Amino acid sequence: MARAIPIPPGAPAVTPNLAIHGASQAIEFYQRALGADVKGRMPSPDGKAIWHAELRVGDSAVFLHDDMPGMGPPAPTRDHPAPVGFWLWVKDADAAYQRAVGAGATEVMPPADQFWGDRTGTVADPFGYAWTFATHVKDMSEEEMRKAGEEFARTSGMK
Repeated sequence: MARAIPIPPGAPAVTPNLAIHGASQAIEFYQRALGADVKGRMPSPDGKAIWHAELRVGDSAVFLHDDMPGMGPPAPTRDHPAPVGFWLWVKDADAAYQRAVGAGATEVMPPADQFWGDRTGTVADPFGYAWTFATHVKDMSEEEMRKAGEEFARTSGMK
């Protein structure tokens, strides 16, 4: 018997594992909204739930499963969203944002140029997770970012 490789080839060091109400529907949504590619799916023996699925979004893996006892924290919902979000680097933040909204995501923050040199827009998916699409549009020095951040704080009231 061949010896197992401790870390599967191509596996990222950190992979989110999402608990979801309606994992099958989420897989379909992520395919439409994010262009996710399904790499694997393991249904429960009765076929009523997804025990594990692996998606690829860009060069990253995302695992997901149906919410069920013993599988970690409960799944978030639209009314009680997850306390973490996802940042996706894309070539065109506006196009990615519109694709997700067209697939049924809720607009949170329309795409806009940010003081640190990225253009970002954020959506909420129907399953309680937030996704920010980001495109780097301007190279800035640390000093330029510091000054731009101070100006943003002064004009926006944020500290």
